[in-house]
Order: sequence, then structure tokens, then C-alpha cells
Amino acid sequence: MSNLFQLIRNEVNKIYILKSTWIMYIILAVIILGSGMMTHFFGEVSDGYSQDSWRAELQEENEALTTEMEEQEFMQDFNTGEIEKNNYYLDNDIQPVGYDAWQFVLDNSMLLSIVSLLTIIVAAGIVANEFRWGTIKLLLIRPISRSKILLSKYISVLLFALITLLFVVFFSWIIGAIFFGIEGWNPHMVLSQSGGLEYVSIIHEVITGYGYKLVNLVMMATFAFMISSIFRNSALAIGTAVFLMMAGNSIVSFASQYDWAKYILFANTDLSRYANDMPWVEGMTLTFSIIMLLVYYVLFIVASWTVFTKRDVAGQ
Repeated sequence: MSNLFQLIRNEVNKIYILKSTWIMYIILAVIILGSGMMTHFFGEVSDGYSQDSWRAELQEENEALTTEMEEQEFMQDFNTGEIEKNNYYLDNDIQPVGYDAWQFVLDNSMLLSIVSLLTIIVAAGIVANEFRWGTIKLLLIRPISRSKILLSKYISVLLFALITLLFVVFFSWIIGAIFFGIEGWNPHMVLSQSGGLEYVSIIHEVITGYGYKLVNLVMMATFAFMISSIFRNSALAIGTAVFLMMAGNSIVSFASQYDWAKYILFANTDLSRYANDMPWVEGMTLTFSIIMLLVYYVLFIVASWTVFTKRDVAGQ
């Protein structure tokens, strides 16, 4: 076990010693900072409501939203939703909180698509680059099993994904706190859920929102890791994984009229669809999707392990 921990530490060090890795984090930081600045200076976000006049402020907002709908018909759906939320606060005597760091973190959950892309790049190269650089022989002559070497590389990829996800969360919170402040340590807000409007914890929404996207992140990283292990080509692994990540929903949407579409990987990666009661194919259930994800996951891992442990590297 100590050998495995040492291997994982070495692999993580090899990831973070590269300048390209730090460039990835700089890009993420710039995107988060830019998003915070754009939202602060140009976004229409609430600064909060006063204790004494919040009811009057919400009613004025509703009047303004109604007027805007009459003048601009394309705003009707959005404004109607905002009016319903305001009425929920008024009807339940709940003073709404202003836009703050936690809501900024929640909005930045979309950045996990970029985290997935960066993780794919790391996963695609962590095995393939050993063959490309010719260091695979030095790695395999050590008195350590190939299985343990492959496991250390895979765990390192998952650690990179987790560290990068946490970076997005914490840096988003810091930037959000600087630009928008903090409305308490567990603020609540009204959101539209499958059962209608609900008064929910923003932190709970952050955890569930990022958690749902983590499923797709792990599956795409595992797929890229498999392609890297089998074909020893990082470009192929990156290209294939990125294409499928971008086109996955389109493929499922095109095939959703057929019952077999539910067996496609991307029909099962977005588990949040079940929270909103919107499965891709009628009759799909959360249990079915979890089983399909486990089947794909096992296939990816077994394929990676089989090829890597049996491959002859004498000619490399």
C-alpha cells in the first residue's frame, strides 16, 4: 500500500510540475475573475432589500417586469418566472437575500464543462505520454505490478479533477465575496423545482449542482484514460473524448425517439434530469441510469487494465 501512495504522489507531482497545468489554472482564474467583473459591472443583480421596505421593493419590481413584458414580448417567459418568485416571497412573508458569493458559486457550476475538458487533457496524456517519451520501460522495470502503476495513474487523474473542481468552488467564492459580499453562511432563495417553486438552501443547491456534473466529469475522464491506455495516443484520446462530450446530448436528442437510446452513455450522465422529472427517454429511471453508468465504468476500467497489463513494450 505504501508503494501505491508513493506512486500516486509521484504521478500527481508529474502533473503539477508541468507549466501547462498551471496555465490551465490561470485560464480558469481569469474566466472566474472576468465573470465576476462582468456580473458586477454589467449584470442586473440584486444588492439586497432593506428590512423595512422589501415588500414595496418587490411590488415595484413586479410592476416594472410587467411593463417590460408589455413592451418586449420576448421577455414574457423570463419575467413571468421572476414575478412568480417575487410573489412567493410576498405570500410567504420571506425577505429575499441579495446576490452574493454563494449564488456566484452556483452560477459558475457551468465551468465544470471546462474542468472536464482540462481533466480529459490530463487523462489522455498520463499513459500515452509515457510511450511517446519512451519512459514506459523505466516505469515497468521497477518491482511494482503493472496494475498498481495503472491504478496510481488513474487515481491521480481523479485527484486532479477533484482539486480543479475545488479550485473553481473556492476561487469563485472568493471572487464572489469581493464583488458581491456574503449574505450569511447558509442563505436561502426561491428556485423553480420539479414540484414548483421552493425555498431552498443555496449551499445545498451548490452541492447537488456540482455533484450532478461530477458524474459526467468522472465518466469522460475515465473514457479518455481508456483511449490513452489502449491506443497510446493522447491526441486521439483528447479528440474523441472532447467530440463525444460536445456532441453527446445532440446524439441522444436525435436518437431519443428510439427505445435503444436509453442505453447510450450520454443519456444517463445527467442525473439532474430525474430531479426535474425530464428523462431523455420515457420510462428511464434513476436506478436504470446508475446501473448503466456502472456498466460503462467497469467496461472502461477493464479495457484499460487488460490492454495495459498485457501489452508488450519491448519494441517501444
